[in-house]
Amino acid sequence: MKNDYTYTQNENPHIGRGREILKKYPEVRKYIGNYPLSGLYITLLVLFQFSLGYLLNDQPIWVPIVLAYILGAIISHSLFVMIHEACHNLIFKKTWANNLMGILCNIGQGFPSYFGFKTFHLMHHTNLNEYDYDADLAFHWEAKLINNKSWRKVFWLIGFCFVEAIRPAKLKNSKVIDGASIFNIILIIATNILVYQFLGANAFLYIFFSTFFGVGLHPVGGRWIQEHYTFKEGQETYSYYGLGNKVAFNIGYHNEHHDIMTIPWVYLPKLKKLAPEYYNHLMAHQSWTKVLITFLFNKKFDLYSRIVRNKPSEGL
Repeated sequence: MKNDYTYTQNENPHIGRGREILKKYPEVRKYIGNYPLSGLYITLLVLFQFSLGYLLNDQPIWVPIVLAYILGAIISHSLFVMIHEACHNLIFKKTWANNLMGILCNIGQGFPSYFGFKTFHLMHHTNLNEYDYDADLAFHWEAKLINNKSWRKVFWLIGFCFVEAIRPAKLKNSKVIDGASIFNIILIIATNILVYQFLGANAFLYIFFSTFFGVGLHPVGGRWIQEHYTFKEGQETYSYYGLGNKVAFNIGYHNEHHDIMTIPWVYLPKLKKLAPEYYNHLMAHQSWTKVLITFLFNKKFDLYSRIVRNKPSEGL
């Protein structure tokens, strides 16, 4: 088991690479902007979740839970990707319209994450892998508690949605709960009550477990490991180019996204194709399932399997 993160004093690699790409390929700028069609996809996915949940009313209680794992988790994960797009204002031009889309995603997930995620995800970009400012990094106590034991990593990933909810508490100079987050929580509680009352208990269970599985022990859950856990010495960020991108709005193109985060999901493969010399030499994953199995059962991986950036004045 590791006792700490791997530290570096190198700057965020995406800053320089993004600038180089824009300078070398100025035509990349035509991909920067918004993709309003994402709003339609969000609406259809939310309606599908509600409709399917309603159709499960007469089924035994295990049916919505099993279906949530088989299908619902994939859909809820796709809504998480759309939340990500909304955070970066990549759906519509106006911030309020993107916020509305993020809230709609939360309604379809039954979990109030949008405003909190938006705050801390943008910090993740500006302060990538800085312990005090990146909520994507585990607490030290969390990493030591889970260590490299497979059964502990399994239980950690099962409850990852709750882990993500408490991680912001370690960040400096940021509010864990603000007015927008309180509004988010109250609204989703209210819509959950309406779902239970008008669509039925099974619909509520289906939506809840879809989100629970979509952030946890599920093939799409491999995405949370794929992005920044160290599979190659010295490389901080990893892309995924498997078939899952077809149902997850290209979220696997993670190096590309960090390099130029103003490009919506639909154009990220075009960025890679236009500038292959910046990406083809980097290690990339082809299977979220393989990522998940490797992380969980290979003892060389634990929550400290990350590269963390120190400020020069802090030393190593």
